[in-house]
Amino acid sequence: MEELYLKDCYLREFEAAVKSVKDDRFVVLDRTAFYPNSGGQPHDTGTLLRDGEEFPVISVGRFDGKIGHEVSKPGLREGDRVKGIIDWNRRQLFMSYHTACHILSAVIHNETGAMISGNQLAVDKTRVDFNLENFDREQLRSYESRVNDIIDLDIPVEISLLPKDEAFSIPSVVKLKNAFPPELEKIRVIDIRNIDRQACGGTHVSSTGEIPHIEIFKAENKGKNNRRVYFRFRTG
Repeated sequence: MEELYLKDCYLREFEAAVKSVKDDRFVVLDRTAFYPNSGGQPHDTGTLLRDGEEFPVISVGRFDGKIGHEVSKPGLREGDRVKGIIDWNRRQLFMSYHTACHILSAVIHNETGAMISGNQLAVDKTRVDFNLENFDREQLRSYESRVNDIIDLDIPVEISLLPKDEAFSIPSVVKLKNAFPPELEKIRVIDIRNIDRQACGGTHVSSTGEIPHIEIFKAENKGKNNRRVYFRFRTG
């Protein structure tokens, strides 16, 4: 299956063929721009259109190596030609949150050396976990301010598919070397110029200037050397 979002996060519509349908609900296509629930980023929603008939896509996941689209009504059949339409507002929100996660993680890592140990995006907030002993409110305000300064700089965000050997020359990527399947030939790298460079399969904005300012509104102690930070986008 061709995963179109890996090359173009801004693709809102695409044409595809139905490869299989299970239980009148789970649809596999030959190509898709729908992002599946993965890596802390929620799935896309949207619609599959067949001859003007709408089949709402309510969930997308990866099963047995294939991306399955759960639709809310039956009727699609193997061989059907469909037009996929992404819910752009939802996609754009998660693109912004995901890139903001990378920026915040880079800021905290540069200040403390802490590595990200988990993250979860949601429509109203995002959380990031760090292997950090402690931090105080003054530090959090400093991190928030630094992230917003980077957003205002309108820094390009570039996506590259690099040969494995080249990707492993990047310090932040080689640390994850054992997490990649040995047969993988290319690795997708997200580069926020002079800020952060990471292997990542998620969707991202093309420039930090597209991201609203963030506010860190909560921090938790989740155990030894584990701190959780919550942030959301400022409104108004």
